[in-house]
Amino acid sequence: MSAERGFTLIEVLVALVIVALGMSALLESLGSAADTATWLRDKTVAQWIGFNQLSLTRLAASLPTPGTTNGELDYAGRHWRWRQDVTAMGFPGLFQIDVKVEPALTTTVDDSGWVATVTGAVGAAVSPPQLQSLYGDPSQPGGATSSAPASSQPSSAPTGFFAPPAPPAPQTPAGSQ
Repeated sequence: MSAERGFTLIEVLVALVIVALGMSALLESLGSAADTATWLRDKTVAQWIGFNQLSLTRLAASLPTPGTTNGELDYAGRHWRWRQDVTAMGFPGLFQIDVKVEPALTTTVDDSGWVATVTGAVGAAVSPPQLQSLYGDPSQPGGATSSAPASSQPSSAPTGFFAPPAPPAPQTPAGSQ
């Protein structure tokens, strides 16, 4: 009579405990990955909202006034809350803008609930923008470096940032007129 040998009840229970521990670690890892993906999505959307608000402030017809502005909006299927802080910097007409964004469902009292913060600046131009030629202006000191004398005739060539200077007028030899 041969004895058939199989798994004992203790061996089966030990194997089930090992499989259960492995499965729980796997499920915890998958849950953590899902939470990270959700957090990254919320952070990305919050940054988009912050950049949009910063752009709207920069594109306004007038400079912002220092202070705090709050607002809410629906974006990407959720309701969001933003706060914009405008502070004057050390230069006249230059302002720092901080836009903080969070989901509107949060009810935090302190500043720990903000998902994203976007910082930028806006200000009045120091001088109006001007187009300058890469080749210099021959009529100004230190302009184009050419040995030909400057022409007294107006040029019909276009001027601007990429336009080369007009060619000099042809010179007539002295004595032939």
